[in-house]
Amino acid sequence: MKKSTVKPGIKSEITEKSFSPQMIAPISQEKKQWFENESFWQNFGPVMFDSQRWAEAPGIAESVIKIAGLTKGSSVLDAGCGPGRISVELAAKGLDVTGVDIIQSELDAAKDSADAEGVKLDLINCDLRSFKSQKKFDCAINLYTSFGYCDTIEEDFQILKNIADSLRDNGFFILECTSRETAILYFTDGEWFERSGLTVLTQFSVEGAWEGLRSKWTIINRDGQRIEHEFVQRLYSAIELKRMMIRAGFNSVEIYGNYDFSPYNEHAKTMVIVAKK
Repeated sequence: MKKSTVKPGIKSEITEKSFSPQMIAPISQEKKQWFENESFWQNFGPVMFDSQRWAEAPGIAESVIKIAGLTKGSSVLDAGCGPGRISVELAAKGLDVTGVDIIQSELDAAKDSADAEGVKLDLINCDLRSFKSQKKFDCAINLYTSFGYCDTIEEDFQILKNIADSLRDNGFFILECTSRETAILYFTDGEWFERSGLTVLTQFSVEGAWEGLRSKWTIINRDGQRIEHEFVQRLYSAIELKRMMIRAGFNSVEIYGNYDFSPYNEHAKTMVIVAKK
């Protein structure tokens, strides 16, 4: 799972007051969070973005195009693009893609992938909490559970608002992430597995009253060296995120259980939110 420390006692219900724009504090640039750590992505990136994840990318890109009704030349913002897994596929289909990520090494990897495929990406090194764009996009995406890792709900909200502000009128935003409901449905204590030539142990536990999911990842390389990292994802319910998005500036928000518009119910594989400005 692609990270804020959720403390027990955070209210599960999100009130209207919680998202008053006047209450959003300025983002401090001094305090670095785990997802800003280059070494984390160097160590764990190969595990999180293994060959299976790359193999899924063409299908997900096709789904994005279908959901948002995109055509050749349509502009897409990949908010939290990582190594360019989806960005490159969208660019290969003739879309004008801008990828934003806070980690320069991830952007470098995205450029290498784009060059290898002979496509062009506009890549921006920026924190989504402070991202502003003069360009207005037809569609924005934030996929593979890349949301909910900031220290505060207000910072998560600011990301949603910045994305909404970057879209043209009637533009789409597609968010895919683990929700509180799917976390409960598929909860496991963790497992051992082999991936990308590494031995991996994942351990999961619940924070508070399902306000967050704590993940501890341990990788053991070929030399027997153990590298550990722990983080917490804030878990939002579907209705909480829907309310946040409406307040962030979206006019409609639909919630699905996968990219194929399947219902968000007890059989949902993930949570896919399709918002329209």
